[in-house]
Order: sequence, then structure tokens, then C-alpha cells
Amino acid sequence: MITLSIRQPWAWCIVNGHKPVENRDWSTEFRGRILIHAGKTMPRRYYEEVSEQLIGQGLLTHLPAFEELERGGVVGVTTITDCVTSHPSPWFTGPFGFVCQDSKPLPFFPVNGQLKYFDVKGVTP
Repeated sequence: MITLSIRQPWAWCIVNGHKPVENRDWSTEFRGRILIHAGKTMPRRYYEEVSEQLIGQGLLTHLPAFEELERGGVVGVTTITDCVTSHPSPWFTGPFGFVCQDSKPLPFFPVNGQLKYFDVKGVTP
């Protein structure tokens, strides 16, 4: 299944329905269901800065603790319905946004991530 790697805590925000658009510096023609992979890298300082920013802007009331955010594997699924260059959501920073709908978490399973889209065999959520 087509998979996209996203750094935590952004992956958590998407699969839990908080973040309706994933920002990228590249466009996509793809539309459909994809797996969301949480990248392995998430420095604690980065987590703390993002957490403070999201809560301070009122986009979230809380984030799971640093240790609770799973990394290095698939954490959920979403449907990409569009690729936009502007979006009314405060989560959009561009230059491109993959509009996500029907997102949900899945039981974690480890998978090595890759850049852009990559295929994870044998998964049908």
C-alpha cells in the first residue's frame, strides 16, 4: 500500500484527525488511501517547540508525551483528496498541501521509512 513518512508529532496529529493538511515542498497527482508512517527522528527539543507552538496557537489542547509517540513505523491511515497551494486551515503552511480526510490510527508496526511515497506490501487497512 502507498505510504508517506511524516515526522512526529505531525503524523499523530494527522491520524487523530487534528491536522487536515500535510505540508510538502512537492506536488502530487495521487488521490486515495495511504498509510501514514512516523519517521524515526524526533529530537526532544523539536517535540517541545512544536508542542508549545500548537498548544499556544490553540490548535491542540495536548499532545501525547514524547515517549508515547511511536516512531519508525506505520501509525495510521488517511485519504489524500487533493493537493492545494492554499487552504483555509491554520495547519497549512505550504507551498503544497495534501488534503487529508477519513484519517484514523492503526496498531503500530515497524517499517523503515523512505522519502516521498513508498510501498508497504501486504497491508490493507
